[in-house]
Amino acid sequence: MTAPHVTLGDVLLPESGAKQTDKFRTENSSLWSQSVEEVLLCRVMASASIPAYNSSNNPLENSSSHNASRESLKMEPLADVTLLPGEERIIDKDIIYICPFSGALKGKVFITNYRLYFKSADADPAVTLDVPLGAIGRVEKMGGASSRGENSYGLDITCKDMRNLRFALKQEGHSRRDIFDILFRYAFPLSHGLLLFAYLSQEKFEENGWSIYKPVEEFRRQGLPNDKWRITFINANYELCDTYPTILVVPFKATEEDLRKVSTFRSRGRIPVLSWIHRENQAVICRCSQPLVGMSGKRNKDDERYLDLIREANGTAKLTIYDARPSVNAVANKATGGGYEGEDAYQNAELVFLDIHNIHVMRESLKKLKDIVYPNVEESHWLSSLESTHWLEHIKLVISGAIQVADKISGGNSVMVHCSDGWDRTAQLTSLAMLMLDSHYRTLRGFQVLLEKEWISFGHKFANRIGHGDKNHADQDRSPIFVQFIDCVWQMTKQFPTAFEFNERLLVTILDHLFSCRFGTFLYNCESARDTNELRSKTVSLWSLVNSDASSYQNPFYTPESNRVLYPVASMRHLELWVTYYIRWNPRIRQQQQSPVEQRYIELLALRDEYLKKLEELQLSDSSPNSSHLSNSSTPNAASPTQHITHLHTPF
Repeated sequence: MTAPHVTLGDVLLPESGAKQTDKFRTENSSLWSQSVEEVLLCRVMASASIPAYNSSNNPLENSSSHNASRESLKMEPLADVTLLPGEERIIDKDIIYICPFSGALKGKVFITNYRLYFKSADADPAVTLDVPLGAIGRVEKMGGASSRGENSYGLDITCKDMRNLRFALKQEGHSRRDIFDILFRYAFPLSHGLLLFAYLSQEKFEENGWSIYKPVEEFRRQGLPNDKWRITFINANYELCDTYPTILVVPFKATEEDLRKVSTFRSRGRIPVLSWIHRENQAVICRCSQPLVGMSGKRNKDDERYLDLIREANGTAKLTIYDARPSVNAVANKATGGGYEGEDAYQNAELVFLDIHNIHVMRESLKKLKDIVYPNVEESHWLSSLESTHWLEHIKLVISGAIQVADKISGGNSVMVHCSDGWDRTAQLTSLAMLMLDSHYRTLRGFQVLLEKEWISFGHKFANRIGHGDKNHADQDRSPIFVQFIDCVWQMTKQFPTAFEFNERLLVTILDHLFSCRFGTFLYNCESARDTNELRSKTVSLWSLVNSDASSYQNPFYTPESNRVLYPVASMRHLELWVTYYIRWNPRIRQQQQSPVEQRYIELLALRDEYLKKLEELQLSDSSPNSSHLSNSSTPNAASPTQHITHLHTPF
């Protein structure tokens, strides 16, 4: 296998950070050669900070939970960070940050109920860390009271976002006990009977992100219901399947009793239901879980007849069943009561295995990737090291599987997709295929609908896969399935730079808040759990943040195309490591400024808006009675704004 060529300099530095770095170089030229890595480190860490909510009221000042009985009154003002509404400071402590790039840095750490914030005291410029506690996966004590060696006593923190942190403290007087206990308590609130920060946040936004996805409206957009497919509310109380949404689309001829019988033969009761329908040829993407065939090869006539109803809905000769697993895994699942659709039982279907590995393989693959990108990247062995992680190989298999689904649908054949339980690889395949087929999902709001529908509503186990607020870092249910999906989306945006309305910043923001627990969007495993915990009424949606500042997440090169199907190239030669996500914490990698082409295009758009405004002012002045004489003395130059606008409207 040929590893892809990856340039280690392709890390995006925010424009403001780059300009400040240049300013520092100009004003301190004599120090530049010694300080370049420290400067870059500062900029990278500063750029990683989550934008704070601007509020004139500091919630700490009005809080009664940390008054005179606590030492909070003695804490220094935290001028560098605006606390979020609902965020409260817990402890300050003098500490040494063992920076893997710049060495030991003395400073102060501030811990709130939302974040860990560190600022160095002796570095110029100051080095800062701003880490949401939700991104912390593991906290361990480093060294003991008798440990020898400088900075050998302290804390080791493993993060879920591809970085680790190490802090050293003085050994005398159990100086780390208080900070360890507080960090452990607030980083893993559910393990200590506390609420996740999303339930404490008091942020307010112009838009209500919870209203972005309305199932019936989305199905109507697709042209449903019709004479072949109907909407059913059989799962209104989660009685048919507790991990499915309440609103499902099923074959028109299938009765409620049929659905109940089929649910007994599908793992977790996750019956085949419609996810998407092609408007012209009426081919559908259905999703479900594996059939409960078992070692004895059980059959279920109701399930077989139900799949025939799906096939007949648009006259497909043979229903294509895409089983995401390697065939050997599917066979092995028979031993635990699962299995796959055999040819004898399902004669009007063809079964295709896509060879995508399970959650455990993906977890180990990302661990290997982290090992080679943080804290150091060995350039001399980079290609072989990257190849040994198999991460891009897994990305290739997922994208390749989705291409097969999309291609079959474009050809007019209906498909059904499943893995074992239908909430991991299945979600990857259906959502990527829909992204290729339906341009609506490539818009900023359409992409949000896609995530709400295929991932959140249909029960991807976010709580288990991410471990929100849970101290059990070794849980075998942890896996980066959703991170892998977002990586696949990023690969598509690189191959089709004008096809997506959203930009890379949106994808990074989504992954940051997948861990942060600042919003309720990715909490819990399924809709029934969210209803039980009153998620929508007690937390804020991530889409409230995004849609209140939509311009920050828009791609300036976006060109709307309503009927274009995207077929990305899923070969290793065309896949890249997402350096600006996986290696963004490493300041030694040369920072790349914004693309000059993109920057120029943004400037032209701004110039166009300026000319449009001037033209409008001229038209208003021409229409006024006092300026009527000007209309008789127009010159060729008077049309120049229009001429400029014409040029700027030319497709880029």
